[in-house]
Order: sequence, then C-alpha cells, then structure tokens
Amino acid sequence: MELNSRAIHDVIHPTAAFAISHTYHRGIQLGEQEIPWLESQLNPKNRIDSLEPLPNPLWRIDGCTGLGTQFYSVPLFLEKASPMRFDVFVPEETATSPILRELLDLNTAFHTKDARRVRRLGIARHILRTLQVWTVKTGSSSVASMYRNLPFGSRIIFQTLELDIHKINIVVAPMHNLERQLITTTTLDQVLGVPQTLIPQTIDITQLSFIQQLHDSVCLVSISDPNCPSTRLTYIFKALTSGSKYLCHELRNLLLLPPHPHVTSPPDYLVTKRCRFGGKTAVVGMLLPYYRSSEPDSFRDSLPRWRINNQLSLFQVLDWAIQLSSAVLHVREEGKLFYPDLRLDNVVLDADRKIKMVDFEQRGVWCEFGPPEVNAIDYIRILAQAEPFLPDDSSGGPCIPEEVQLRYAGILSRLLPGWESLDSKEEYTPPSSNPHGYAGYNLAWLCLNLMEQEAAEVYMLGRVLWCLFEGQSAPQPGAVWQSYVREPDLEFPAYRRTPEGMKGLIDRCTRGRRKMLSSLVARRGSKLVLRRRKEAEDAEDVVNVARQWWSGEIRAAEEFLRMREERKERGEWEGNYYGRPMLREVLAELEDYRVEVLIARKP
Repeated sequence: MELNSRAIHDVIHPTAAFAISHTYHRGIQLGEQEIPWLESQLNPKNRIDSLEPLPNPLWRIDGCTGLGTQFYSVPLFLEKASPMRFDVFVPEETATSPILRELLDLNTAFHTKDARRVRRLGIARHILRTLQVWTVKTGSSSVASMYRNLPFGSRIIFQTLELDIHKINIVVAPMHNLERQLITTTTLDQVLGVPQTLIPQTIDITQLSFIQQLHDSVCLVSISDPNCPSTRLTYIFKALTSGSKYLCHELRNLLLLPPHPHVTSPPDYLVTKRCRFGGKTAVVGMLLPYYRSSEPDSFRDSLPRWRINNQLSLFQVLDWAIQLSSAVLHVREEGKLFYPDLRLDNVVLDADRKIKMVDFEQRGVWCEFGPPEVNAIDYIRILAQAEPFLPDDSSGGPCIPEEVQLRYAGILSRLLPGWESLDSKEEYTPPSSNPHGYAGYNLAWLCLNLMEQEAAEVYMLGRVLWCLFEGQSAPQPGAVWQSYVREPDLEFPAYRRTPEGMKGLIDRCTRGRRKMLSSLVARRGSKLVLRRRKEAEDAEDVVNVARQWWSGEIRAAEEFLRMREERKERGEWEGNYYGRPMLREVLAELEDYRVEVLIARKP
C-alpha cells in the first residue's frame, strides 16, 4: 500500500476503525507491459528532462517535513541570508499522478527528513530546477526582495507538479496570519506571565546569518560577538512557521525552569522582526545554545554506529542513563512541568559528550512511543478532532461518520472540559487567562493528574533506556512517520546487549505496554505491508487489518477510561495504575547498578 496522507486516515490513525470505505488497487510499476502508451515512460511526453544536480544552483534543500509536502529551501544567491523560512510546498499525492510520484520519490519523501537523504530524492532535484527557472525568470533581485520583506514563514507554493518544470505554476503566499499571532516585545512579559527581569535581550532577525536548517523548527545561525564583532557566534534559532502558541509556551517553560546541567539553558536572545501587520516589532523566535558535538550525526543516529563499531561501553551508557533520568526528575520536581516528548530525537550531546534535554513545547509523541494510558486518551482526542462525514458530503475526503465524531468529542469533554477552545485558539493564552487554568496545549497529558504524568514519563524513560543499552535509534524498525539514517535491527522489548541488572528495571518502567499496530503493519521501504504475510497483498488487506486492530484498541481505550472514571468517583484512583517505579527510584537504581559494576571490575 502506498504511504501517503490517505494511509494516515485509513491505516495509521484510529480513524481507520470508522473510515469511509475507499477502493484500493494494486499499484502498477513502471516498466510493466500493460501500461498504456499515453502513460508509458517510453512516450517522450512523459519524461522528465533531467534530475541531475545543477552545476551552479541558486537554491539548496535542507530537508523536508509535512509528510513530504514541505521542503526547506535556502537561497544561495543571497549573501549572509537571514533565516526567513521561505519554504517550498508541493501538492499532496491526490493531485499528483502515480508515475510522477514514483519518478520523484514522493513516497520516500513522506518518511525521509534529513538533508543528506532528501537531497538525493528526485523531488528535491526537481524543486531545485524549478526554482532555478523561476528565479531567473522573476529576477533574482525581485526574489531577494520577497525573501527579505515578506512576513516570516511565507511560502513558495507549487500549485501543481509537472514533468515539465516550465509548466509548474508558482504562487508566493505571504503569512500575514502568522504575523498577526506574534507577540510584541513590549507586552511579552505580561502575556507570558513572567517577570520582566527574566526576559532575554532582543536581536533583529536581519542580524542573523543562516547556516543550515536542521529540523522543521530549528536551524543553525551565526551572529556577531558583541565583544568582538569580527568573531561569529553559533546558535540554534528556534522558530515555528505555524502554531506560534507552542513557541510562546516553550519560551515560558524555559524562562521559568531552574537550571540543570543536563537540561538546555534558557534562550540568550529573543529574535524580533518588524511586522507589516500593525507595524509592530514582534518576537519570531529565540536563540538557544548550540551544543556542538564532535559527531557528524545526531545522538540518535550515532548510537547504532557506536554499537556496530564496539564503541559503546557500559559505563558510558550508564552515565547517559543517569544524566537523562536526573534531568527528567529535575523538570518534574523543580520545574513543575510534565515532559511528554521523551525520545532520542530530543536528546543531544554537548562538547563533553554530556546529555542535554531539549524541546519543551510539550506537544507529545506518537503512540508508538507513548504510554498506554496516554494513548487511550489520545485515540479519543484524534477521533474527537476528526472531520465528520455529513450526509450531503460528496467530496470523498478523509472523514468519519458525524455521530462517531460527536460521541468521542463528548467523551473528551468529560475528561477535559473546555478542550475545544484550547485546541482551536491560535494565539497563546497564559494559564492565568485560561478559564480552566490549563498550562499547555497537550490535551491528553492535561487530563492526567501529577502521579499519572510521572508514571507516563517513567514509561517513556524506560523505552529510551532500552535504546541506550541496546544502541538503537528507536524502539522499533520501520516507523511510519520517520525513517532513520540507521534503522533499528532489534525491536523493543527484545534484549541483546542490556545487562541482566537493567532488564528488570526497563520491564518495570514499561509495565502495561501493549502491542502496537507496527506488530501487524509496518513500513517496508516506502510502502505499508503486513509484517507476517509472505504472499502478495492488496492495499485493502492492509486497510482491513488496520481497521480490525484499531477497533479493538479503541474498545480497550474506552474500557480503561471508563474504569478510571469509576475509580475516581469512588476516590480509589491514585494514578500509577500499572505500578511502575517513580523517577527517583529509577535514578537510584541506575546509580546503585553503576556502583556495583565498578566494584565488580576492580582487581
């Protein structure tokens, strides 16, 4: 089955249990004899002129997101360009022919994120050639003016994808709505509800020189050293091109979080921009410390390489495990925050190979990484937020029956009153201005009490500990949302390298774990397949297996939440339902085990 946005609705999300039926057909591979001449690649009209790298490109692609529809485009013809995020957006698969999708590797772009691999894809090279023609035709000075003067995060939209790049129509979309949401520097302390003394100094975005886009919200920039203008200082520039409320929420969390050696520091600067909307000077992002490691890859991608090369010592892994556990404990006890984003993607190493926890937006992780009790609520949330299918709706788009959506919206309202306003509001609202006092926007985690939150963090910590001891980039191979530079060759909870003394701890941390959809349906290359099926299968086979699995999971989620509500009404619910150890207990056990290993190795 092709990996695309329809697959999310019909297979990957719990909406699969109620999805309006679609008819799927086997994909026809290029080169098969039955392909008609009008669609054949032997027909000259169906050939792409070239996907060879340009000798003197005017742009560069630094990766992609948005399930292969948003590409980070960097103008090379601008000297010392500021990080204005002028990204390229291409149509989803429904507007693109199957042949073009295969030629341009669009299914691979769905799960490939990093610059090194994205640049090899046909779509990246096709985009660069199209931008080259567009920039020359429009005039580099005109494009440069758009880049510098349009609102932050404005978009280069390819209205269609064509074999002939000259036929691709490009529209530039200014993001005035994003500017409208941004907070001015003069009101930031009041809006965030933090003392003015905690607000960092500001720096205009034009003083930043772009180096590289690392992820959707993070890029590498340099600025002049205030004490030595000839020296350039390197920083992480954190900014969002959508959902600005999450940036404000993270900023507030970082400013109020007490310091810890294994937690990222607060921002050194707030990055501002003069906006056309209202003529205000607003905060578009923040400059965070750049923890420079000697490794060419991220911590997540380096772990498997160290394991393969026998460079992953038990002492080093134990040090990292203790550092990470102490950081999570600090965030909970001293910062009074929950941390729902615990995975290797949000752990970096500094120059001394010490761990630093990053990313405090509190958006959360997909269910393959999440605790079962959080997943139960998240499934309800996804169904409550799904587009309902109305009787007179003939669009055929992804949706579920209206009565199903209303039913789960009602369940979510019992779990978290007022969730609709929290979810729909684009602007940041501080807890003091929220009718229910909610601190954040993660609906599932806001439903949990403090003990439930800590037990959920312990679950995720246990999964990360497994990755550390086993030297794996993730808990399972073939993840749908993202492929890895080095895919896991072992699946949680199997063990191969973890010491006996740590297996029990990880198993206790992850009590209550359930089999996930990935045990039945997995990504193989750029397709969704049934893991245990050897004979050929139709896409409808995958859809039917997913529908049956999701139906069972949703029933289990409702039963769990019903039991939880009943026990809460009787005053019998504390939170640690699965009896996992607490964070302090996990940290103490790791420290004790390290002492045991040291004593055992002494001559």
